[in-house]
Amino acid sequence: MTSLNDRVRRLIEASGLSQGQFAEAVGLDAPKLSKSLSGVRRFSSLDLARIAEHAGRTVDWLLTGEEPPLALAARAAAGSPTSAATQAAYELVSIRAGVASFGFLQPWAPPSVPPLRGTDVKQGANLAEVALAHLRAQDISVVDDLAGAIEQGFGADVAIVPLGDGVDGLAASTETAKIILAATTATPYRQRFTIAHELGHLLVGDDQEVHVDRDIFGPESKTAGTERRANAFAAAFLMPEVELRAAVPAGRIDEAGFCALAVSLQVSPSALAYRLKGLDLIDGMAQARLGGLSAKHAAAKTGATAALVAQASAAAAMRPPALLTRDAFAAFEQGHTTIRPYARLLGQDDTDRLLADLAGAGSPEGSSDGASPETTRQRRRTTVAAIRSFFDEDEAVES
Repeated sequence: MTSLNDRVRRLIEASGLSQGQFAEAVGLDAPKLSKSLSGVRRFSSLDLARIAEHAGRTVDWLLTGEEPPLALAARAAAGSPTSAATQAAYELVSIRAGVASFGFLQPWAPPSVPPLRGTDVKQGANLAEVALAHLRAQDISVVDDLAGAIEQGFGADVAIVPLGDGVDGLAASTETAKIILAATTATPYRQRFTIAHELGHLLVGDDQEVHVDRDIFGPESKTAGTERRANAFAAAFLMPEVELRAAVPAGRIDEAGFCALAVSLQVSPSALAYRLKGLDLIDGMAQARLGGLSAKHAAAKTGATAALVAQASAAAAMRPPALLTRDAFAAFEQGHTTIRPYARLLGQDDTDRLLADLAGAGSPEGSSDGASPETTRQRRRTTVAAIRSFFDEDEAVES
């Protein structure tokens, strides 16, 4: 069994530096490092954070000597189509574990889920009813800011980042972290469905550690039980049965009413038509006719094109997890860690610039998630090409 001091010594040896050079590289006082290694002085939380960052390790590894399974998964996925997604999940889980070690615990508060029975589709629908009741009790709506609603209502960390070709999203679950990642995209309704889909995985406990979804509407979604359940959950969560039956009381709906319903729920026409057919509110012919409409057509039909542009812009932009960003900044502000975890969450490489921005503003108010003004401007610039692509191409059918 190795101790914390043994692990630090091992990192110093692996670096090829002398103890004094290592201290200088890490930003520690050499005499203090020497006293800590000899047992005269305890390593501070900031010392551990600096050592971990410099050595490419985690504070959790320094303290326990154990490598998280997600770290092994990230290495195993290197070079594969899921590499970027798994690495992104590992980074967020590592930051969450780090701030948790300083007392900033994730406020994960899922509803009590009764035993799930019946088919996969029935299980997903029943789970959605439980989740929606949990949010209604807190007066939280999922219509506008779905990621924010999930963070506020369940305490999960939700981030929107590039995940690599073909990956829609993933859910990661550890003792200290519950993470949802969704890919940046020019198709906002697909992204909303992905976020809800991943929430379903988290609530039911599918594939602890990491569950990567390369295509939530691909063949696996129709054959794998966990995927069918997650898709059924997402459909019922975003398109509640009680609301649909109220909107289509006679089992009939014309194109104008259908488009208005799709726009109000912020779902694609194909997903809505599929859901209505599943509830026997429309027949197969109506599903084919209405489900073939595009989101652009529905928006134009209801005068909501500007709203769809805004949604596409938001979906194409990176979104750091608000709860984790808040906790990482608090850990830095209280002297437990460096600015780097907070900067990484914001996608800010220039930590000196970020520190200067924070010193000038007095608080992380560059944007609603704490990004600096320059970072916010860069995010806006990156959305233009994606939005143009969205309006140049028809939306893919999502049934």
